Amino acid sequence: MNVVRNVITKRELIEASDELVKETFWQDVFKSLIKDRMAIAGGIVILLFILVSIFAPLIAPHDPYEVNLDQQFLKPSGEHWLGTDMFGRDVLSRIIYGSRISLLIGIIPSLITMTIGIVLGIVAGYFGKKTDFTIMTISDMVLSFPSLLLAMVVMYTLGASLLNIFIALSIVGWAGTARVVRSQTLSLKNKEFVESAKAIGVKPYIIMIRHILPNCIPQLLVLFTLEIPGAILSEASLSFLGVGAQPPASSWGLMVSNGKEFLFNAPWVAISPGIAILIVVLAFNFLGDGLRDALDPYLKS
Repeated sequence: MNVVRNVITKRELIEASDELVKETFWQDVFKSLIKDRMAIAGGIVILLFILVSIFAPLIAPHDPYEVNLDQQFLKPSGEHWLGTDMFGRDVLSRIIYGSRISLLIGIIPSLITMTIGIVLGIVAGYFGKKTDFTIMTISDMVLSFPSLLLAMVVMYTLGASLLNIFIALSIVGWAGTARVVRSQTLSLKNKEFVESAKAIGVKPYIIMIRHILPNCIPQLLVLFTLEIPGAILSEASLSFLGVGAQPPASSWGLMVSNGKEFLFNAPWVAISPGIAILIVVLAFNFLGDGLRDALDPYLKS
């Protein structure tokens, strides 16, 4: 009985120490993050844009789709803060509604690419050999093409629509995540805790989910915050080239594309959505840099 009690006590102590280490780690990350003013500013800006996109019908001062040819190219004023476009539509209202499309295109394809990359990266790194060779060869083929060019090929093949943008950005974005997760898996699969799990007969998929994946979360968080602005810029580029969101959608990239013809006569039509893209991309990059500094022990001051 004493031996059993000792074993139970030791096991409880180990579990308690593990929980303490995890708690201390995330507390340390949070403390480091809140000291980074740029990261906090980026997080606040992202939160504001998310709230604006959610409550767009309540915030937008005008109907973003209402055409009024009598109010074409009105300059910014008290009634129209950012002026009107070639169809007399309020630019500010279209930017507010456009935040919905830009954030959706930034978040949803990034989640899909992260999921695909995590699954393929862990499988390639854990099993190795032919599985690793096959998956990494496919990822090298994807990475060998310029991402925007490959996305354009997919959009021209499938047609221009919001759903096809999700598909195109998901196809071109998973390879980088897969390589990052594979490298982490290769460094973790020979650790003592993984070898112990193998020795007692734990199934491979359980090892990958419960032992390897949690140790990749810090890197994946940083990667996710950097994937989102990339997807937003890709959507803006596709819309600018005419293969992204289609009228009458108020996509920021489409607004820039439509306003470029009137850049000298009515610059606010193109510049305003361009500034919105710049602010959101910078905010996500600042937050990603802050997370990287907080999670990487080698970058901490």
